[in-house]
Amino acid sequence: MIAFPPHTPDPPPRESPAGPPGGLPAPGRFAHLHPDDGACLMESAALLAGERFTDSPAGTHPALAALARGVNDSVGDATRHALWPLAAELADARPADRAYAPRLVGTVVDEARVLRPASRRLARRGRACRRRGERLAHVRAGGLPGRVADLLWWRGPGRRHLEHALRVLCAAPDADQRLARLLRKAVTEARDGVDRGGRVPTAEERCNR
Repeated sequence: MIAFPPHTPDPPPRESPAGPPGGLPAPGRFAHLHPDDGACLMESAALLAGERFTDSPAGTHPALAALARGVNDSVGDATRHALWPLAAELADARPADRAYAPRLVGTVVDEARVLRPASRRLARRGRACRRRGERLAHVRAGGLPGRVADLLWWRGPGRRHLEHALRVLCAAPDADQRLARLLRKAVTEARDGVDRGGRVPTAEERCNR
């Protein structure tokens, strides 16, 4: 769970937000103990995938799941409802490409730089993500050393870069629009990566959160 500074959400869309698809629990912020209490976007994805009730389902790439949790917890109720159909796509969105995580984090950092173009920290972190993504672009997935290296990067600098960029985006006056657009784009790209032949890792290969 990421604690982001509060912001004033955009006015709700003109149309009424759709209810939870397929009888899922009511949309809510943060993690929940039981579906009767509601569910965040990733917990709904886990239910749709037939997994246990968790906000880190195995079928979703950990970096994408972290982005979805951050967006879910930061936007207003109307935007959260509008994003709910993404749960079905998030349930099966785990590209095996090792370059996927740094590319995704780099995209979020670049979005934050639009708001803070003079930020040296964001510029430095964006370059670091691009370098790592380029280095891993043609490296085959699999192998214990590679999985360990990817896990260490994600649980260290990767997650820090993502959380910092999200905090910047949450401070924008139009944060809801920016975050919703960013998540929809990220889900589409992740599903495209799976459709191109990216294999979902086996249980032994999974490194959640």
